[in-house]
Amino acid sequence: MTTESAESDVPTEASMSRMAENMKKVEQLTQRLTQVMTNRQTHHQALDGPNQELFTKAANAYWTDAINNPAKLMEQQMGYWTKTLGQFVELQKTMAQAGAEASADRKVTDRRFANPMWETHPYFSFVRQQYLINAETLTEAVEGVEDMDPKEKDRLKYFSQQIIDLMSPTNFLATNPDALERAVQTEGESLIKGLENLIKDLEANNGELIVKLADEDAFELGRNIATSPGKVVFRNKMFELIQYTPSTEKVHATPVLIFPPWINKFYILDLKAQNSLVKYIVDQGYTLFMVSWVNPDGAFHDVGMEDYVEDGYLAAISEVKEITGEKQINAVGYCIAGTTLSMTLSLLKQRGDKSLKSATFFTALTDFSDQGEFRPFLTDDFIDGIEAETKDKGVLPSVIMARTFSFLRSNDLVYGPAVKSYMMGETPPAFDLLYWNGDGANLPAKMAMQYLRGLCQRNELADGGFDLMGHHLELDDIDVPLCAIACETDHIAPWKDSYRGIQMMGSKDKTFIMTQSGHIAGIVNPPSKKKYGHYTNDDLKLGYKEWLKSADFHEGSWWPRWEKWLKKRSGKKIDARFPGDDGRKMLGDAPGDYVAKKAKL
Repeated sequence: MTTESAESDVPTEASMSRMAENMKKVEQLTQRLTQVMTNRQTHHQALDGPNQELFTKAANAYWTDAINNPAKLMEQQMGYWTKTLGQFVELQKTMAQAGAEASADRKVTDRRFANPMWETHPYFSFVRQQYLINAETLTEAVEGVEDMDPKEKDRLKYFSQQIIDLMSPTNFLATNPDALERAVQTEGESLIKGLENLIKDLEANNGELIVKLADEDAFELGRNIATSPGKVVFRNKMFELIQYTPSTEKVHATPVLIFPPWINKFYILDLKAQNSLVKYIVDQGYTLFMVSWVNPDGAFHDVGMEDYVEDGYLAAISEVKEITGEKQINAVGYCIAGTTLSMTLSLLKQRGDKSLKSATFFTALTDFSDQGEFRPFLTDDFIDGIEAETKDKGVLPSVIMARTFSFLRSNDLVYGPAVKSYMMGETPPAFDLLYWNGDGANLPAKMAMQYLRGLCQRNELADGGFDLMGHHLELDDIDVPLCAIACETDHIAPWKDSYRGIQMMGSKDKTFIMTQSGHIAGIVNPPSKKKYGHYTNDDLKLGYKEWLKSADFHEGSWWPRWEKWLKKRSGKKIDARFPGDDGRKMLGDAPGDYVAKKAKL
């Protein structure tokens, strides 16, 4: 480094003065922060973490083990002390050698530590390496806990990892070189913008801290997102029904009806033309209908799964049949909507109703015996907290669900974005997928508890049957042709669990496709991108490991393969149907009114 460049890095008096002026703005922002926190809507503390019983069990197991095996405890402690002392000695050597670089023996690929100063600056090098030693020691201690229920130990691992992630030095200004450099370069302006971003996020969620992941001002429904043309052709208290405008002269006679999840909005399937499954289906010559669920408030307190089936699924199926004049339709269910579609299929079978010609499941769980990464949130203490929350508010607020999902990938969805927004003062990116991710919906109190207690905790649908609407619904009742798409790295609906549920269904005509990537990217995977491939195997009697081992891999999107499957079950070609052809009054343009309603309590 030259003398000139070194001197240019030193803040001038004028620069320091401007920095001081910027810091004065903190007083004004503090008033807004105080106001929002004073009026903050609180939630039950049980939703913030496990009860103390978990840590008490862990401590008892740890100390019992230490008493019975003191050498193990001493070995762990000596290892920690040795590494820490070695760190200090290395720092002393580096500081004693003026101009020398810090030791870089402990190389890491962690994106949090990409700044060269984590390797070259003695202070930051010491902080980073000590953090990694602490994290490693805590992880080993938790792994070493014995005589503890496996489910409880899984929870202990999860929450211990949350502590490790939280305590990363990158999450604190004094130990984040990127944030400190940005503050000096911008004369403190980055910190002011960061505080403004923090307050805006708090204000947007009534005091709950949910990090905004996308620039909301960059998108407008119907203008540059959810733009596929169509009309709202039906509306009731539960949903709006959208019929899309055809883009081909001829269409298959059998219409397609999509039930999206009501945890999020339907336009994940219609983000923009380049990756819109809606546009793709329409362009292949199908009459496509989409359910757009209502975003419930406290008035929906007593709305349960039976209402979603009766006033949602059955009502939508009836309307599509009436509009098209067809006796049967092809249905699609995504995530929780796929779970509920399976129950609807059982109900229709028991009633002798053959309205559904086929069913497609996108990343849908019907067997919840392996709770996977959600296990920490499906124990009684957490579900009891959710139940108390829903009794108070009438709904399970979307912010609670958003926070829960985010902490499954905390570094990517919580701390990383928080550092960029609150410490670096950056504006969130204009990313349509992240915009959709932040546009959540509430869940009615009754429905949420039926789902969490009956399906997730007790696994009633797969284990004996689920009682609803005077019927005992079972997977074995499902006998229509079905196609299931699961995602290889899905942490919400693991593919092996989706596969196991499909195996339990009674249909003799089953197709299972596993696509690469996760819960969203695996589904929103247009052929034009040529990004993720998929696996197929006709033998669904195999265990999931054997199925994958002998499966065929195919390059590219699964969309064309599914469309080929769908075409065989969609009848002859007829003249294209347009919204309003049946003479009914149109209720508005797509994407409709319900999708625009923000989650409120």
